[in-house]
Amino acid sequence: MLTGNTLIFGFVLALIILFVLIIRFKWDAFVSLLVVALGLGLLSGIPAKEVPGVIATGFGNTLAGVGILIGLGIIFGQFLASSGAISKIATGLLSVFGVKKSPYAIALTSITVAIPVFFDAAFIILHKLIQNISLKTKISLATFVAILSIGLITAHSLIIPTPGPLVVADQTGSDIGMFFIYGLLVSIPGVLVGGVIYGKFIGKRIKNEVRLDESDIAETDSTLNGRKEISTVLSFGMLALPIILILSNTLINLFFRDTTEQFVPTFFSVIGDKNVALLISVVVAMFALKPYIKEETKSIFVIAFNQCGLVILITGAGGAFGKVVQETGIGDLIINMMQGLNMPAILLAFLFAQILRASLGSATVALVTTSAIMGPIAVELGVSPVILGLAICAGGVGLSLPNDSGFWVVSKFGRLSMTETIKVWSIGGFLSGASVLIFVYILSMFQGILPGL
Repeated sequence: MLTGNTLIFGFVLALIILFVLIIRFKWDAFVSLLVVALGLGLLSGIPAKEVPGVIATGFGNTLAGVGILIGLGIIFGQFLASSGAISKIATGLLSVFGVKKSPYAIALTSITVAIPVFFDAAFIILHKLIQNISLKTKISLATFVAILSIGLITAHSLIIPTPGPLVVADQTGSDIGMFFIYGLLVSIPGVLVGGVIYGKFIGKRIKNEVRLDESDIAETDSTLNGRKEISTVLSFGMLALPIILILSNTLINLFFRDTTEQFVPTFFSVIGDKNVALLISVVVAMFALKPYIKEETKSIFVIAFNQCGLVILITGAGGAFGKVVQETGIGDLIINMMQGLNMPAILLAFLFAQILRASLGSATVALVTTSAIMGPIAVELGVSPVILGLAICAGGVGLSLPNDSGFWVVSKFGRLSMTETIKVWSIGGFLSGASVLIFVYILSMFQGILPGL
Protein backbone atom coordinates (compact mmCIF):
# COMPACT_ATOMS: atom_id res chain seq x y z
CA MET A 1 0.00 0.00 0.00
CA LEU A 2 1.35 3.40 -0.99
CA THR A 3 1.31 6.08 1.72
CA GLY A 4 3.10 9.36 2.40
CA ASN A 5 5.85 10.27 -0.03
CA THR A 6 5.59 6.88 -1.71
CA LEU A 7 2.07 7.88 -2.79
CA ILE A 8 3.46 10.84 -4.71
CA PHE A 9 6.09 8.52 -6.20
CA GLY A 10 3.30 6.15 -7.19
CA PHE A 11 1.45 8.95 -8.97
CA VAL A 12 4.55 9.92 -10.95
CA LEU A 13 5.18 6.26 -11.79
CA ALA A 14 1.56 5.90 -12.96
CA LEU A 15 2.04 8.80 -15.38
CA ILE A 16 5.26 7.27 -16.70
CA ILE A 17 3.53 3.92 -17.26
CA LEU A 18 0.68 5.71 -19.03
CA PHE A 19 3.14 7.39 -21.39
CA VAL A 20 4.92 4.09 -22.09
CA LEU A 21 1.69 2.21 -22.81
CA ILE A 22 0.46 4.83 -25.28
CA ILE A 23 3.73 5.89 -26.90
CA ARG A 24 5.88 2.75 -26.80
CA PHE A 25 3.31 -0.04 -26.97
CA LYS A 26 0.72 1.94 -29.00
CA TRP A 27 -2.15 1.11 -26.64
CA ASP A 28 -5.32 3.12 -27.08
CA ALA A 29 -5.56 6.01 -24.61
CA PHE A 30 -8.97 4.83 -23.36
CA VAL A 31 -7.70 1.39 -22.29
CA SER A 32 -4.38 2.79 -20.99
CA LEU A 33 -6.09 5.34 -18.75
CA LEU A 34 -8.39 2.74 -17.21
CA VAL A 35 -5.52 0.27 -16.62
CA VAL A 36 -3.35 2.91 -14.93
CA ALA A 37 -6.29 4.19 -12.87
CA LEU A 38 -7.04 0.65 -11.68
CA GLY A 39 -3.40 -0.04 -10.84
CA LEU A 40 -2.92 3.18 -8.88
CA GLY A 41 -6.20 2.67 -7.04
CA LEU A 42 -5.30 -0.89 -5.97
CA LEU A 43 -1.85 0.15 -4.74
CA SER A 44 -3.16 3.15 -2.78
CA GLY A 45 -5.12 3.31 0.44
CA ILE A 46 -8.47 3.00 -1.32
CA PRO A 47 -10.16 -0.29 -0.30
CA ALA A 48 -9.67 -2.69 -3.21
CA LYS A 49 -13.36 -3.49 -3.58
CA GLU A 50 -14.17 0.24 -3.89
CA VAL A 51 -11.67 0.99 -6.67
CA PRO A 52 -13.93 -0.10 -9.58
CA GLY A 53 -16.71 2.09 -8.17
CA VAL A 54 -14.37 5.08 -7.90
CA ILE A 55 -13.32 4.61 -11.52
CA ALA A 56 -16.95 4.33 -12.65
CA THR A 57 -17.92 7.39 -10.61
CA GLY A 58 -15.07 9.45 -12.07
CA PHE A 59 -16.00 8.34 -15.56
CA GLY A 60 -19.69 9.09 -15.03
CA ASN A 61 -19.18 12.44 -13.30
CA THR A 62 -16.91 13.63 -16.08
CA LEU A 63 -19.36 12.67 -18.80
CA ALA A 64 -22.20 14.18 -16.79
CA GLY A 65 -20.38 17.47 -17.21
CA VAL A 66 -19.11 17.21 -20.78
CA GLY A 67 -20.62 14.10 -22.42
CA ILE A 68 -23.71 15.79 -23.86
CA LEU A 69 -21.62 18.85 -24.58
CA ILE A 70 -19.11 16.90 -26.68
CA GLY A 71 -21.84 15.17 -28.68
CA LEU A 72 -23.82 18.33 -29.39
CA GLY A 73 -20.65 20.32 -30.00
CA ILE A 74 -19.48 17.93 -32.70
CA ILE A 75 -22.92 17.89 -34.35
CA PHE A 76 -23.10 21.69 -34.28
CA GLY A 77 -19.59 21.98 -35.67
CA GLN A 78 -20.43 19.54 -38.46
CA PHE A 79 -23.44 21.60 -39.52
CA LEU A 80 -21.30 24.75 -39.56
CA ALA A 81 -18.60 22.98 -41.55
CA SER A 82 -20.92 21.35 -44.11
CA SER A 83 -22.81 24.60 -44.72
CA GLY A 84 -19.62 26.53 -45.46
CA ALA A 85 -20.11 28.75 -42.39
CA ILE A 86 -16.71 27.89 -40.89
CA SER A 87 -14.99 28.67 -44.17
CA LYS A 88 -16.85 31.98 -44.38
CA ILE A 89 -15.90 32.91 -40.80
CA ALA A 90 -12.26 32.06 -41.45
CA THR A 91 -12.27 34.20 -44.57
CA GLY A 92 -13.91 37.05 -42.64
CA LEU A 93 -11.32 36.97 -39.85
CA LEU A 94 -8.46 36.83 -42.33
CA SER A 95 -9.85 39.79 -44.26
CA VAL A 96 -9.90 41.88 -41.07
CA PHE A 97 -6.62 40.80 -39.45
CA GLY A 98 -4.69 39.47 -42.42
CA VAL A 99 -2.74 36.22 -42.63
CA LYS A 100 0.20 37.42 -40.54
CA LYS A 101 -2.04 38.62 -37.72
CA SER A 102 -4.47 35.69 -37.75
CA PRO A 103 -2.96 34.26 -34.53
CA TYR A 104 -3.91 37.49 -32.76
CA ALA A 105 -7.45 37.17 -34.08
CA ILE A 106 -7.74 33.74 -32.47
CA ALA A 107 -6.15 35.02 -29.24
CA LEU A 108 -8.70 37.83 -29.01
CA THR A 109 -11.51 35.40 -29.80
CA SER A 110 -10.37 32.93 -27.15
CA ILE A 111 -10.22 35.49 -24.34
CA THR A 112 -13.59 36.97 -25.27
CA VAL A 113 -15.38 33.64 -25.63
CA ALA A 114 -13.91 32.09 -22.46
CA ILE A 115 -15.45 34.73 -20.19
CA PRO A 116 -19.06 33.51 -20.61
CA VAL A 117 -18.39 30.01 -21.98
CA PHE A 118 -16.69 27.07 -20.24
CA PHE A 119 -13.40 25.83 -21.66
CA ASP A 120 -14.66 22.52 -23.06
CA ALA A 121 -17.65 24.09 -24.78
CA ALA A 122 -15.64 26.93 -26.30
CA PHE A 123 -12.86 24.69 -27.62
CA ILE A 124 -15.34 22.24 -29.14
CA ILE A 125 -17.33 25.04 -30.78
CA LEU A 126 -14.24 26.70 -32.27
CA HIS A 127 -12.03 23.74 -33.21
CA LYS A 128 -13.35 23.55 -36.78
CA LEU A 129 -12.61 27.24 -37.19
CA ILE A 130 -8.91 26.92 -36.36
CA GLN A 131 -8.60 23.87 -38.62
CA ASN A 132 -10.00 25.89 -41.49
CA ILE A 133 -7.79 28.92 -40.79
CA SER A 134 -4.75 26.63 -40.60
CA LEU A 135 -5.54 25.28 -44.05
CA LYS A 136 -6.11 28.72 -45.53
CA THR A 137 -3.01 30.37 -43.98
CA LYS A 138 -0.69 27.33 -44.17
CA ILE A 139 0.22 28.05 -40.53
CA SER A 140 0.60 24.92 -38.40
CA LEU A 141 -2.58 23.73 -36.72
CA ALA A 142 -0.53 23.27 -33.53
CA THR A 143 0.01 27.04 -33.44
CA PHE A 144 -3.71 27.75 -33.49
CA VAL A 145 -4.48 24.92 -31.04
CA ALA A 146 -1.98 26.46 -28.61
CA ILE A 147 -3.41 29.95 -29.00
CA LEU A 148 -7.03 28.87 -28.70
CA SER A 149 -6.58 26.41 -25.82
CA ILE A 150 -4.20 28.58 -23.80
CA GLY A 151 -6.33 31.65 -24.35
CA LEU A 152 -9.43 29.80 -23.19
CA ILE A 153 -7.88 28.20 -20.08
CA THR A 154 -6.10 31.41 -19.05
CA ALA A 155 -9.28 33.46 -19.23
CA HIS A 156 -11.23 30.60 -17.64
CA SER A 157 -8.86 30.57 -14.64
CA LEU A 158 -8.50 34.32 -14.16
CA ILE A 159 -11.55 36.23 -15.33
CA ILE A 160 -14.84 36.40 -13.42
CA PRO A 161 -17.62 35.16 -13.79
CA THR A 162 -16.18 31.66 -14.35
CA PRO A 163 -16.51 29.60 -11.13
CA GLY A 164 -12.82 29.25 -10.22
CA PRO A 165 -11.82 32.93 -10.00
CA LEU A 166 -15.25 33.79 -8.59
CA VAL A 167 -14.66 31.46 -5.63
CA VAL A 168 -11.09 32.72 -5.24
CA ALA A 169 -12.29 36.33 -5.10
CA ASP A 170 -14.87 35.38 -2.48
CA GLN A 171 -12.45 33.35 -0.34
CA THR A 172 -9.82 36.09 -0.36
CA GLY A 173 -12.36 38.82 0.35
CA SER A 174 -11.50 40.69 -2.85
CA ASP A 175 -13.69 43.28 -4.51
CA ILE A 176 -15.36 41.49 -7.43
CA GLY A 177 -15.04 44.45 -9.80
CA MET A 178 -11.36 45.00 -9.07
CA PHE A 179 -10.65 41.28 -9.35
CA PHE A 180 -12.30 41.23 -12.78
CA ILE A 181 -10.30 44.21 -14.04
CA TYR A 182 -6.91 42.99 -12.81
CA GLY A 183 -7.68 39.41 -13.83
CA LEU A 184 -8.38 40.57 -17.37
CA LEU A 185 -5.24 42.73 -17.32
CA VAL A 186 -2.80 39.99 -16.28
CA SER A 187 -4.41 37.37 -18.51
CA ILE A 188 -3.35 39.25 -21.65
CA PRO A 189 0.44 38.73 -21.26
CA GLY A 190 -0.25 35.12 -20.29
CA VAL A 191 -2.11 34.48 -23.55
CA LEU A 192 0.50 36.34 -25.60
CA VAL A 193 3.43 34.40 -24.10
CA GLY A 194 1.94 30.93 -23.61
CA GLY A 195 -0.42 31.10 -26.57
CA VAL A 196 0.80 33.35 -29.38
CA ILE A 197 4.59 33.45 -28.91
CA TYR A 198 5.01 29.87 -27.75
CA GLY A 199 2.35 28.72 -30.21
CA LYS A 200 4.34 30.13 -33.13
CA PHE A 201 7.49 28.49 -31.75
CA ILE A 202 6.03 25.02 -31.27
CA GLY A 203 4.03 25.23 -34.50
CA LYS A 204 7.24 25.33 -36.50
CA ARG A 205 8.18 21.99 -34.93
CA ILE A 206 4.81 20.27 -35.33
CA LYS A 207 3.89 20.45 -39.00
CA ASN A 208 0.43 19.79 -40.39
CA GLU A 209 1.63 17.02 -42.72
CA VAL A 210 -1.26 14.50 -42.84
CA ARG A 211 -2.99 16.13 -39.89
CA LEU A 212 -5.07 18.26 -42.25
CA ASP A 213 -5.56 18.00 -46.01
CA GLU A 214 -7.64 19.50 -48.77
CA SER A 215 -10.55 17.19 -47.93
CA ASP A 216 -11.17 19.35 -44.86
CA ILE A 217 -11.62 22.37 -47.08
CA ALA A 218 -13.77 20.36 -49.46
CA GLU A 219 -15.94 19.33 -46.55
CA THR A 220 -16.54 22.91 -45.49
CA ASP A 221 -17.09 24.13 -49.02
CA SER A 222 -19.43 21.34 -50.08
CA THR A 223 -22.29 23.78 -50.55
CA LEU A 224 -20.73 25.44 -53.56
CA ASN A 225 -21.84 22.62 -55.86
CA GLY A 226 -25.53 23.18 -56.47
CA ARG A 227 -26.28 25.19 -53.33
CA LYS A 228 -26.21 28.92 -52.69
CA GLU A 229 -23.34 30.38 -50.71
CA ILE A 230 -23.94 31.20 -47.04
CA SER A 231 -23.61 34.83 -45.97
CA THR A 232 -20.94 36.14 -43.61
CA VAL A 233 -23.58 37.56 -41.26
CA LEU A 234 -25.41 34.24 -40.91
CA SER A 235 -22.12 32.38 -40.45
CA PHE A 236 -20.95 34.59 -37.57
CA GLY A 237 -24.49 34.65 -36.18
CA MET A 238 -24.68 30.85 -36.00
CA LEU A 239 -21.25 30.59 -34.36
CA ALA A 240 -22.23 33.25 -31.84
CA LEU A 241 -25.65 31.72 -31.03
CA PRO A 242 -24.58 29.26 -28.28
CA ILE A 243 -22.19 31.84 -26.86
CA ILE A 244 -24.93 34.48 -26.69
CA LEU A 245 -27.35 32.02 -25.06
CA ILE A 246 -24.83 31.09 -22.38
CA LEU A 247 -23.85 34.72 -21.84
CA SER A 248 -27.51 35.72 -21.50
CA ASN A 249 -27.81 33.64 -18.34
CA THR A 250 -24.72 35.32 -16.87
CA LEU A 251 -26.02 38.80 -17.60
CA ILE A 252 -29.53 38.11 -16.32
CA ASN A 253 -28.11 36.81 -13.04
CA LEU A 254 -26.41 40.16 -12.52
CA PHE A 255 -29.75 41.97 -12.64
CA PHE A 256 -32.05 39.39 -11.03
CA ARG A 257 -30.29 38.34 -7.86
CA ASP A 258 -32.20 36.41 -5.20
CA THR A 259 -35.17 36.04 -7.57
CA THR A 260 -34.75 32.43 -8.61
CA GLU A 261 -38.52 31.82 -8.60
CA GLN A 262 -39.25 34.53 -11.15
CA PHE A 263 -39.93 33.59 -14.74
CA VAL A 264 -37.20 35.66 -16.42
CA PRO A 265 -34.16 34.32 -14.50
CA THR A 266 -35.60 30.79 -14.60
CA PHE A 267 -36.10 30.98 -18.36
CA PHE A 268 -32.57 32.21 -19.01
CA SER A 269 -31.05 29.73 -16.57
CA VAL A 270 -32.53 26.99 -18.75
CA ILE A 271 -31.63 28.30 -22.21
CA GLY A 272 -28.27 29.54 -20.87
CA ASP A 273 -27.24 26.12 -19.63
CA LYS A 274 -24.31 25.02 -21.81
CA ASN A 275 -25.98 21.76 -22.85
CA VAL A 276 -29.35 23.37 -23.59
CA ALA A 277 -27.67 26.28 -25.40
CA LEU A 278 -25.90 23.87 -27.73
CA LEU A 279 -29.06 21.79 -28.20
CA ILE A 280 -30.98 24.91 -29.24
CA SER A 281 -28.11 25.84 -31.56
CA VAL A 282 -28.16 22.40 -33.21
CA VAL A 283 -31.92 22.61 -33.80
CA VAL A 284 -31.61 26.13 -35.22
CA ALA A 285 -28.72 24.99 -37.43
CA MET A 286 -30.80 22.10 -38.81
CA PHE A 287 -33.31 24.58 -40.23
CA ALA A 288 -31.31 27.76 -40.82
CA LEU A 289 -28.38 26.06 -42.57
CA LYS A 290 -30.33 23.48 -44.58
CA PRO A 291 -30.43 25.59 -47.79
CA TYR A 292 -26.62 25.73 -47.76
CA ILE A 293 -25.89 22.02 -47.17
CA LYS A 294 -25.51 19.52 -49.98
CA GLU A 295 -25.82 16.41 -47.81
CA GLU A 296 -28.95 15.08 -46.16
CA THR A 297 -29.39 15.94 -42.47
CA LYS A 298 -29.08 12.26 -41.60
CA SER A 299 -25.64 12.14 -43.18
CA ILE A 300 -24.49 15.08 -41.04
CA PHE A 301 -25.50 13.24 -37.90
CA VAL A 302 -23.79 10.00 -39.01
CA ILE A 303 -20.51 11.84 -39.61
CA ALA A 304 -20.76 13.57 -36.22
CA PHE A 305 -21.60 10.37 -34.35
CA ASN A 306 -18.59 8.63 -35.87
CA GLN A 307 -16.37 11.44 -34.60
CA CYS A 308 -17.66 11.79 -31.04
CA GLY A 309 -17.66 8.17 -29.80
CA LEU A 310 -13.94 7.77 -29.11
CA VAL A 311 -13.60 11.34 -27.82
CA ILE A 312 -16.32 10.74 -25.22
CA LEU A 313 -14.72 7.46 -24.06
CA ILE A 314 -11.23 8.93 -23.70
CA THR A 315 -12.51 12.05 -21.96
CA GLY A 316 -14.45 9.92 -19.47
CA ALA A 317 -11.42 7.70 -18.85
CA GLY A 318 -9.33 10.79 -18.15
CA GLY A 319 -11.90 11.83 -15.56
CA ALA A 320 -11.80 8.33 -14.04
CA PHE A 321 -8.02 8.54 -13.64
CA GLY A 322 -8.36 11.99 -12.08
CA LYS A 323 -10.98 10.74 -9.62
CA VAL A 324 -8.73 7.90 -8.48
CA VAL A 325 -5.90 10.38 -7.90
CA GLN A 326 -8.21 12.57 -5.82
CA GLU A 327 -9.43 9.63 -3.72
CA THR A 328 -5.87 8.53 -2.90
CA GLY A 329 -5.42 11.69 -0.82
CA ILE A 330 -2.48 13.02 -2.81
CA GLY A 331 -3.97 16.53 -2.67
CA ASP A 332 -4.09 16.58 1.15
CA LEU A 333 -0.56 15.20 1.31
CA ILE A 334 0.76 17.95 -0.93
CA ILE A 335 -1.05 20.60 1.09
CA ASN A 336 0.51 19.37 4.34
CA MET A 337 3.97 19.32 2.78
CA MET A 338 3.73 22.83 1.36
CA GLN A 339 2.33 24.46 4.48
CA GLY A 340 5.69 23.96 6.16
CA LEU A 341 7.61 25.79 3.44
CA ASN A 342 8.99 29.26 4.10
CA MET A 343 8.59 31.29 0.90
CA PRO A 344 6.89 34.50 -0.32
CA ALA A 345 3.10 34.30 -0.13
CA ILE A 346 2.63 35.00 -3.85
CA LEU A 347 4.97 32.20 -4.90
CA LEU A 348 3.52 29.81 -2.32
CA ALA A 349 -0.02 30.49 -3.57
CA PHE A 350 1.07 29.90 -7.16
CA LEU A 351 2.91 26.64 -6.42
CA PHE A 352 0.08 25.42 -4.21
CA ALA A 353 -2.47 25.78 -7.00
CA GLN A 354 -0.06 24.61 -9.71
CA ILE A 355 0.80 21.33 -7.99
CA LEU A 356 -2.83 20.64 -7.16
CA ARG A 357 -3.72 21.43 -10.77
CA ALA A 358 -1.23 18.85 -12.01
CA SER A 359 -2.02 16.17 -9.44
CA LEU A 360 -5.82 16.46 -9.32
CA GLY A 361 -6.42 17.29 -12.99
CA SER A 362 -8.88 20.13 -12.41
CA ALA A 363 -8.20 23.86 -12.54
CA THR A 364 -11.40 24.67 -10.64
CA VAL A 365 -10.69 22.16 -7.85
CA ALA A 366 -7.13 23.48 -7.54
CA LEU A 367 -8.35 27.09 -7.27
CA VAL A 368 -11.13 26.31 -4.80
CA THR A 369 -8.87 24.18 -2.58
CA THR A 370 -5.97 26.64 -2.53
CA SER A 371 -8.15 29.69 -1.93
CA ALA A 372 -10.00 27.93 0.91
CA ILE A 373 -6.70 27.43 2.70
CA MET A 374 -4.81 30.63 1.89
CA GLY A 375 -7.64 33.09 1.24
CA PRO A 376 -8.67 33.73 4.87
CA ILE A 377 -5.06 34.51 5.89
CA ALA A 378 -4.30 37.01 3.10
CA VAL A 379 -4.03 39.92 5.56
CA GLU A 380 -1.78 37.93 7.92
CA LEU A 381 0.51 37.17 4.98
CA GLY A 382 0.86 40.90 4.35
CA VAL A 383 -0.37 40.80 0.77
CA SER A 384 -3.36 42.34 -0.97
CA PRO A 385 -6.32 39.91 -1.25
CA VAL A 386 -6.55 40.67 -4.98
CA ILE A 387 -2.83 39.99 -5.50
CA LEU A 388 -2.98 36.73 -3.53
CA GLY A 389 -6.10 35.66 -5.42
CA LEU A 390 -4.54 36.36 -8.81
CA ALA A 391 -1.43 34.37 -7.83
CA ILE A 392 -3.68 31.43 -6.95
CA CYS A 393 -5.50 31.74 -10.28
CA ALA A 394 -2.17 31.88 -12.14
CA GLY A 395 -1.28 28.54 -10.59
CA GLY A 396 -4.47 27.00 -11.91
CA VAL A 397 -3.77 27.88 -15.53
CA GLY A 398 -1.23 25.33 -16.65
CA LEU A 399 0.54 22.01 -16.28
CA SER A 400 -2.44 19.96 -17.38
CA LEU A 401 -1.56 16.24 -17.49
CA PRO A 402 -3.39 13.16 -18.84
CA ASN A 403 -5.43 12.89 -15.62
CA ASP A 404 -7.24 16.05 -16.79
CA SER A 405 -10.18 15.39 -19.12
CA GLY A 406 -9.43 18.72 -20.82
CA PHE A 407 -6.08 17.25 -21.90
CA TRP A 408 -7.90 14.73 -24.07
CA VAL A 409 -10.38 17.25 -25.42
CA VAL A 410 -7.44 19.30 -26.73
CA SER A 411 -5.67 16.18 -27.98
CA LYS A 412 -8.55 14.73 -29.96
CA PHE A 413 -10.18 17.91 -31.27
CA GLY A 414 -6.77 19.48 -31.91
CA ARG A 415 -5.62 16.38 -33.80
CA LEU A 416 -2.52 16.02 -31.64
CA SER A 417 -0.80 12.92 -30.29
CA MET A 418 -0.28 12.63 -26.54
CA THR A 419 3.33 13.83 -26.70
CA GLU A 420 2.32 16.70 -28.99
CA THR A 421 -0.46 17.64 -26.58
CA ILE A 422 2.07 17.86 -23.75
CA LYS A 423 4.30 20.11 -25.87
CA VAL A 424 1.45 22.34 -27.06
CA TRP A 425 -1.07 22.33 -24.21
CA SER A 426 0.75 21.38 -21.00
CA ILE A 427 3.93 23.40 -21.55
CA GLY A 428 2.05 26.29 -23.15
CA GLY A 429 -0.29 26.45 -20.16
CA PHE A 430 2.62 26.44 -17.72
CA LEU A 431 4.31 29.29 -19.59
CA SER A 432 1.07 31.27 -19.54
CA GLY A 433 0.62 30.74 -15.80
CA ALA A 434 4.25 31.67 -15.09
CA SER A 435 3.89 34.82 -17.21
CA VAL A 436 0.76 35.80 -15.32
CA LEU A 437 2.63 35.26 -12.03
CA ILE A 438 5.38 37.64 -13.14
CA PHE A 439 2.86 40.35 -13.92
CA VAL A 440 1.04 39.70 -10.64
CA TYR A 441 4.37 40.24 -8.88
CA ILE A 442 4.84 43.51 -10.78
CA LEU A 443 1.35 44.57 -9.70
CA SER A 444 2.26 43.77 -6.09
CA MET A 445 4.97 46.43 -6.27
CA PHE A 446 2.18 48.99 -6.63
CA GLN A 447 0.17 47.65 -3.69
CA GLY A 448 -1.43 50.57 -1.89
CA ILE A 449 -0.91 52.82 -4.93
CA LEU A 450 -3.21 51.35 -7.58
CA PRO A 451 -6.94 51.29 -6.74
CA GLY A 452 -8.15 48.05 -5.20
CA LEU A 453 -4.67 46.74 -4.37
